[in-house]
Amino acid sequence: MQFTFISTSKETTQRLGAFIASRFVRGDVVLLKGDLGAGKTTLTGGVAKALAIQDDVISPTFNIMKCYFKGTLPLYHIDAYRLEGQNIELGLEEFIEGNGVCFIEWPQYIEPLLPDEYLTITLKNAGDDHREITLEGNNAHFDDIVAAVKGEFK
Repeated sequence: MQFTFISTSKETTQRLGAFIASRFVRGDVVLLKGDLGAGKTTLTGGVAKALAIQDDVISPTFNIMKCYFKGTLPLYHIDAYRLEGQNIELGLEEFIEGNGVCFIEWPQYIEPLLPDEYLTITLKNAGDDHREITLEGNNAHFDDIVAAVKGEFK
């Protein structure tokens, strides 16, 4: 199932993150797609807040991964941007297949490590703070999340 809507503010993008966070279970993987500045980290920040994570969520571009353990569910935030064309045997699969929820920015650069089932969220800058956001599930669990978003963010 697929659903696209326009977020008109950073707050709406964060609200989307908070809304979907309550539907995640251990082991869920979310692929975040979009250009630099599209709102991927903003969305992840909304998820973190809803998971009661007190730390500020910042882009892990230079670290490759940030882990947030102090919340209702661990959050692993991977930014694979710097891994294009690199050896990807870094142990990331432990977190991708871990006991929390894993958000992966630039997933195309670590494609061999991706699981078969995931939620894809694509963000496109539509000017100012507007973002075109498309969610697409590839199994029943993620389709249920997309359907719930569709009902909430018409």
